[in-house]
Amino acid sequence: IMYQRTDLANGLRVVSYPIKDRDSVSLGIWVGSGGRHENDRNKGVAHFLEHIVFKGTQHYSCEKIKEKIEGVGGSLNAFTSEEQTCYFAKIPAKHIARTFDILSDMVAVPLIQKKDVDKERGVILEEIKMYHDLPQYYVMELLDELMWPNHPLGKNLAGTAESVGGLQDTDLRQFHEEHYSPGNVVVAACGRFEHKAIVDLVEKKFSKETSRDPISFRRAKNEQHRPRVKFHKKPTEQMHLALGMFGLPYDHKDKYMLGLLNIILGGNMSSRLFDQVREKRGLAYSISSSAKFLQDTGALMVRAGVDNKKLVGAVELIFKELRKIKLSGITQGEFVRARDYLLGQLMLGLEDTLDHMFWIGESTLIRNRVRTLAEVVSEVEKVKKDDIQRVASEVIREERFNFSLVGPVTPEQEKKLNRILGA
Repeated sequence: IMYQRTDLANGLRVVSYPIKDRDSVSLGIWVGSGGRHENDRNKGVAHFLEHIVFKGTQHYSCEKIKEKIEGVGGSLNAFTSEEQTCYFAKIPAKHIARTFDILSDMVAVPLIQKKDVDKERGVILEEIKMYHDLPQYYVMELLDELMWPNHPLGKNLAGTAESVGGLQDTDLRQFHEEHYSPGNVVVAACGRFEHKAIVDLVEKKFSKETSRDPISFRRAKNEQHRPRVKFHKKPTEQMHLALGMFGLPYDHKDKYMLGLLNIILGGNMSSRLFDQVREKRGLAYSISSSAKFLQDTGALMVRAGVDNKKLVGAVELIFKELRKIKLSGITQGEFVRARDYLLGQLMLGLEDTLDHMFWIGESTLIRNRVRTLAEVVSEVEKVKKDDIQRVASEVIREERFNFSLVGPVTPEQEKKLNRILGA
């Protein structure tokens, strides 16, 4: 795979993967800024700004932005995470110039008008309420609060009713000016085009802009000496639970070992938790684990929706599986299946121009280089079966357990769960 890269004099990076035999192009403009670059007063501003740039730019109205991309069969979207914001589109290849013009206008010259901010505030407040009404999402918000208390990572990306209620167009403009600077931006493209054509478009749009110094963020404290628990009583038909422990930062040497541990634990339908909790015992409809990797911290998380009456049994079984993987390790069969699953999923993802654009854009933004599939394969193939047990014993530590629950929990269940958790 030949990735191509050009850096503009002002620090903006352009990375691309031209593929001749595709009919599509996926374009993304990445900004190295997200929820953790905020404080209590402006919490939610990165996400709010992501919404507001769709409302109009110096050259395109809100309607034109959507019509010009959807009107040729393309799709347009954006997301905000803890450490980045991405505006992206997938379009038929011949519409690349028009699409880049719109996306780059949204990032470089959004209008950010007071009337739009006031209207969109209502939309975002409804979005916050919606996630609070969905226990499977709210339980994860509670888990973040437990893991990173009094820290931007422990607070809802969309903000709170108070912080969003107080945000003005001036706050959004200030955040845009501070963070949307060329040195903090990556333009990524994958599909049918020439690299030079993309670079020409980017230079025309961004070369006159000057860069500001990068904005730092508060480092996360990965310290915890006893388990933390949070119960949110709510009359739901199911108990929604989440268990989290500190994982690893994204550049840690053991990253792929933790990735494999996550797959074996709860990453797919052949995983231990899915097999034991759902298939063999019927205690849950949904159960899974996931790993999150950030610049200076990370998490290994288990989440499940369980029968209200079977809550304690399900939690006991989850803990039993965690201890087992830590004490007895994994089988050779599990190890090989997890490794092949990880590499197979990555390879299948990279066949799609949009997933491939996400891969090269995010990698350039956070690592300043793209890892090739061959590099990842070689790293993953160096992992030994025993490495996974070693990482399991470092990550799965009971004094670092964080447990959140949303549902009609009874005092008796609370007592039993506290005992199981040692809280």
